[in-house]
Amino acid sequence: MTDGMQRAPQRKGFFWTTESKLAYLFLLPATVYLLVFMIYPIINVIIMSLFQTNRLGKMIDFTGFKNYRDLFKQQVFWEVILRSIYWTALAVVVKTGFGMMLALLLNVKYKGRKVARTLIIIPWASSIPVSAMLWTWVYHHEFGLLNYSLKAAGILKTPPVWLGMPYSAFFSVIWVDIWIGIPFMTLVFLAGMQSISQDLYEAAVVDGANAFQKFFHITLPGIRDVLLIATLLSILWTFNDFNVIYIMTKGGPVGSTQILITYIYEHTFEWMKWNYGAVMAVITFIILSIIAWIYARFYFKREE
Repeated sequence: MTDGMQRAPQRKGFFWTTESKLAYLFLLPATVYLLVFMIYPIINVIIMSLFQTNRLGKMIDFTGFKNYRDLFKQQVFWEVILRSIYWTALAVVVKTGFGMMLALLLNVKYKGRKVARTLIIIPWASSIPVSAMLWTWVYHHEFGLLNYSLKAAGILKTPPVWLGMPYSAFFSVIWVDIWIGIPFMTLVFLAGMQSISQDLYEAAVVDGANAFQKFFHITLPGIRDVLLIATLLSILWTFNDFNVIYIMTKGGPVGSTQILITYIYEHTFEWMKWNYGAVMAVITFIILSIIAWIYARFYFKREE
């Protein structure tokens, strides 16, 4: 009885020792930052999505889920959702595929490998707005390097206006996003490959395994966790890639490059429809949360 009474205060005091006070002090700045810049904005946006707002963003009348119903009735909204899915899926698949191939090439020993590793970083290390502006000039229909090269090589006499037509604009912009994102995937995969023991490859060679067998039975299982995390990050970043589209096309022409994140910006800061912008922000948050939850469930299920 006496021992039980003595243990209770000890357990209670464990959370308020000198060391724990110091830990709380160090955690305080991060906690304040999360509350002010993450938790509060999320809660505020959720609340705003349930109100009618004026052009200054002030909440006027509580409307419940009316804003959601109005938005779901708009065909343009569903077109933007589908385009966002196409944009993300295509970009992530290409980035993952090219990143894997480049990582395999950079993992092989040859002269100039260090130079190649340095050069592959440049698109990712460069500022995204600068890269987007650079590619805008590359695609320029009169003075761009791409059209000049096509005419000089005799491939096309009248090259297209790449950013002026719906389909070409969409694929032109998505290529820039891929070009920027491939280096990250390459470096992550390369780091994962270099953590695999070379003894496994030597044993596979002794057993007569070819390159494809070594890749599918050693390399791919060895970097599976890295592949999972890198793909998740790429999905989240690509789905929210605002800079490339806004700088190059601003969602045009005729909305052909409009995705959800640029549509939110257009409604909120150009049309001043803060409530609908808040609704789409909540929807974006839900979509990305579901994706992250699926990935986390799959990852922890594998760990178990």
